[in-house]
Amino acid sequence: MKDILRRHSVLQDEVVDIINKQIKMEAQSSAAYLAMAAWCDKAGYDNCAEHFFKQSDQEREHQMKFFHYLVDMECDAVSPSVGDSQHEFDKLRSVFEKQLEMEIAVTDSIHDMVRVVRKVGDIATEEFLRWFVTEQIEEEYVARRCLELFDVLGEDKVGLGMVEERILDIEYDAGE
Repeated sequence: MKDILRRHSVLQDEVVDIINKQIKMEAQSSAAYLAMAAWCDKAGYDNCAEHFFKQSDQEREHQMKFFHYLVDMECDAVSPSVGDSQHEFDKLRSVFEKQLEMEIAVTDSIHDMVRVVRKVGDIATEEFLRWFVTEQIEEEYVARRCLELFDVLGEDKVGLGMVEERILDIEYDAGE
């Protein structure tokens, strides 16, 4: 009976595949942010470590949103294995450059997903992805603002201390 009721809503294989790939990407991002947090903590940047712990939690939440969507749509959600993350960085700025690089890759992936679901006419999944499109605007904004601190404050000891002091104050404000 359940199959009959849901037959018209089951996602196409192509859509399930791209969502499972995104689940893995989000899991890898979460793990990478944990590695970044560990590096910052080890280097004595407690606030920067906290920033990356929060980022890791957010990526895990994103992973679970995708996972639950597939389960709710009665599709096969795959729990991914995650590869090694970069654990060493030459300086604090490099950690934040990596953050921006990762967020741009996630944005590109989300946009690719939207193009696929539009191509196959999957309106429900396109609507589901709308939240992620908006979320990536925030994620990239925050990453860019973090890097701007280095440009404004510098990378000498005093500048790095000020970055450490201000990093947790950076939030996305969409004029609310």
